[in-house]
Amino acid sequence: MNDRRPPNGQEVRAAAARNLVPVITAKGSLATLDEGQVGSRDRGLLRELCYGVCRTQPRLEALAARLLKHPFKRRDADIQALLLVGIYQLLYLRVPAHAAVGETAGAARLLGKEWATRVLNGCLRRLQREAPALQAEVDKDPCVALMHPAWLLKALRQAWPEDWRAIAAANNVAGPMTLRINRRHGDREAYMERLYEVHQPARLCLHSPDGLTLETPCDVYQLPGFAEGHVSVQDEAAQLAAELLGPVLAPRPGARVLDACCAPGGKTAHLLEVFDLALTGIDSDAKRLSRVESTLERLNLEATLLHADAAEDAWWDGTPFDAILLDAPCSGSGVIRRHPDIKALRRAEDIPQLARLQARLLDALWAKLAPGGTLLYATCSVLPEENADQIRAFLARTPDVEVTTPADVAWGRPAGAGRQLLPEVESHDGFFYARLRKAPAAT
Repeated sequence: MNDRRPPNGQEVRAAAARNLVPVITAKGSLATLDEGQVGSRDRGLLRELCYGVCRTQPRLEALAARLLKHPFKRRDADIQALLLVGIYQLLYLRVPAHAAVGETAGAARLLGKEWATRVLNGCLRRLQREAPALQAEVDKDPCVALMHPAWLLKALRQAWPEDWRAIAAANNVAGPMTLRINRRHGDREAYMERLYEVHQPARLCLHSPDGLTLETPCDVYQLPGFAEGHVSVQDEAAQLAAELLGPVLAPRPGARVLDACCAPGGKTAHLLEVFDLALTGIDSDAKRLSRVESTLERLNLEATLLHADAAEDAWWDGTPFDAILLDAPCSGSGVIRRHPDIKALRRAEDIPQLARLQARLLDALWAKLAPGGTLLYATCSVLPEENADQIRAFLARTPDVEVTTPADVAWGRPAGAGRQLLPEVESHDGFFYARLRKAPAAT
């Protein structure tokens, strides 16, 4: 019997194109990546194609414009995405050229557009022949060569004149897989031995006492004890929130703590693993809040979770908190290497809007902090408008604040009243922290 199913290679490339259409048309993100369109054996390639295209999209788009005689119509965004998938394979993957060209062009049939097979085939074969010259031509534009939109490169250059190229380079490399060891089940040295037993070597993180970075990423369910809650995946920079709150929470069993904007729950869980807390986590996104619930269930941890807007008062029972973690909504400019679709989806005009939201959250939550309590402000951004400038403005309008951000730590660099970590290729993401203490009540 003849099997009329299309080759797997065409299916995975067609699936990649479908998943990329929302991103290249600025209507959706990779958060909705549908891996169910392909078999389990092809899901790794699907993710590589989708994330790789987003990571290199400015360069791929520039090359596509050179290869096409006329741009595709808007209704053919799926074919544009398929062309980007083909270019990405030829330039960045060890896929045989004949497969990259043939399977990509053939995938147009699965999208119901057989006419595009000839166009795609011609473009990709031309790229094979002329790749060095075409790349040299498009790379004359720094935005293409560094694979960042112009507004973001300008912002990075203004904020970090000595580091902007290194930041862009780090953004263009997939981040390492870093783990957080659950102290309730042992220390990281013991867990590292368990990793070696399953041939997964790792190295100790420099700044987080609970962090290990794998030499080679793997599926989480290949990690010893993952299902039982012995370990979680979390970048080292994100793990530092618990370290910064440690001096506040360690001597206070049962402290009343708020994790505002708590989804997806990594910091929530870390605090509960390390400290004895009465923790409330709130988030305005119900779907993301369900992820927090699932995370806590896997780790056998308990917290009060509320679907609410942290900038409002309706959810609050009027009892002040001893400590508040505000992991504020931000541009994500410090975690582009993990969420490369940010390059396509974020706009310059988003930054002032986000800064206004962050200011609202700071003011609303400060009112809910007990006298003598501590608020830790965090973002995964490297832009001063969301970080140092934000805290500087807060200090100017708020009279009862003491800055307690440590200056003697070995990570990051001073940034106003906070500390800024910039993304590093082999290490942590870009993060900002500012620790602020409310003046004690007058006696």
